Amino acid sequence: MSTPTITYHAPQSFSFARTAKIFIKETKYEFLKLLRNRSFSLAVIGFPIMFYLLFGVSNRGVHSSGIHMARYLLAGYACFGLIGAALFGIGVGLAGERAAGWLEVKRASPMPPPAYLFAKCMGAIVFGLIILTALTVLAVTIGGVSVTGFELVKMFGLSVVGSISFASMGFLLALLVPANAAPGIVNLIYLPMSFMSGLWMPIQYLPHSLQRIAPALPTYHLAQLMLGVFGYANQSSAASHWFGLAGFTMVMLGTSWLIFNRAQQNA
Repeated sequence: MSTPTITYHAPQSFSFARTAKIFIKETKYEFLKLLRNRSFSLAVIGFPIMFYLLFGVSNRGVHSSGIHMARYLLAGYACFGLIGAALFGIGVGLAGERAAGWLEVKRASPMPPPAYLFAKCMGAIVFGLIILTALTVLAVTIGGVSVTGFELVKMFGLSVVGSISFASMGFLLALLVPANAAPGIVNLIYLPMSFMSGLWMPIQYLPHSLQRIAPALPTYHLAQLMLGVFGYANQSSAASHWFGLAGFTMVMLGTSWLIFNRAQQNA
């Protein structure tokens, strides 16, 4: 008497369609989590809008040294907003999840590890685009700013690039700083860099000592690329700013990878 043989075919858990579905779902829930966290979403979106209403719209007819201030501040506060979304959404959020043990839960699940980091990065990108859209609507409707379709496309592209670049810094901060100190440390880094890079006012109005420091800051290179959309960038070439931003991103990612691997070996 022969015994019937049952053949079990394992599901293709690593098929492209299944993996893409996991990435999309993880991104969706990451975005909803950030959106429902009012202390994050209202602050990250609200502060750039509030500052632009106070300083951008109120200067809608002001021209200084050939610069239309409302137009300049549109670019500046767009950078300010997307950087904040990346540093607080990833740097502070991931530090809290790491301290709560959520990373261990994710690692124990069958989810591909890159999906978690991809969702974090996409969350920062989406919030950066929301901030840019809101600021542009305000600038065009009540700020007296004219923006062409080509300029808008370039700004959206730079917003994506900037979000990815500062997401890498957020990853590194999340690995280094304790969760309870993360908001304060991020503010200590984020606010001075924004000021010294000319995000709040034309950099030529800053003290000469700060103007010399600015080119060493990643926020400066992003600001110059965004300001270049309106022709307000400094005389240095756009390529130097692209290289500066790319180099910063590579250093942040490389350092994060080394720290993460060392932590895994010591675990």
